[in-house]
Amino acid sequence: MIGRIIGTLVEKSPPELLIDVQGLGYEISASMTTIYDLPQVGEQVTLFTHLIVKEDSHTLFGFTDKNERALFRVLIKVNGIGPKMALAILSSMSAEELIANVQDSDVTALTRIPGVGKKTAERLIIELRDKLGQAAKGDLFATPAVLKQVQADPRQEAEAALIALGYKPQEAAKAIAAVPMDNADSESVIKAALQGMLRK
Repeated sequence: MIGRIIGTLVEKSPPELLIDVQGLGYEISASMTTIYDLPQVGEQVTLFTHLIVKEDSHTLFGFTDKNERALFRVLIKVNGIGPKMALAILSSMSAEELIANVQDSDVTALTRIPGVGKKTAERLIIELRDKLGQAAKGDLFATPAVLKQVQADPRQEAEAALIALGYKPQEAAKAIAAVPMDNADSESVIKAALQGMLRK
């Protein structure tokens, strides 16, 4: 997994960025929130990244803030919310505003996001509450337990690792779901998932 990139900002063509890292150019997709935070072209930047691997593409998403990346990782787990929609959501409001709208069940505010209708907004509220757990009743990023859960979910990390190894997203998700919840770290989850698939 590529977790962080440090290099020179070469191009800004929202939502795309080009970062030069010792002569190698990385094309990175970013939210407008991140793009607004970037320095001028030609200056050094540090981005926290998330790599999504599909059969026909490898797409790198970048964030100036770890909390934004953490929320992006939660959003793409919501049924019907892909990476592009997640970026649109994070471009339309801050992470704190999104969490507040979810907590307040503010469907109207969420439907102001381009591409988000009433049904999608309702699904966001229900699933984000579920994924963030009871600790999300307070501010998401002021609650260490929630931040730790979002940033270091071993099952999420394990699923991403299986996809990077070449397994289809559906296969990886199914294999991870079959692993008992008492596996505490990503390495244990990966090992158990691989053993489960090999036994089939």
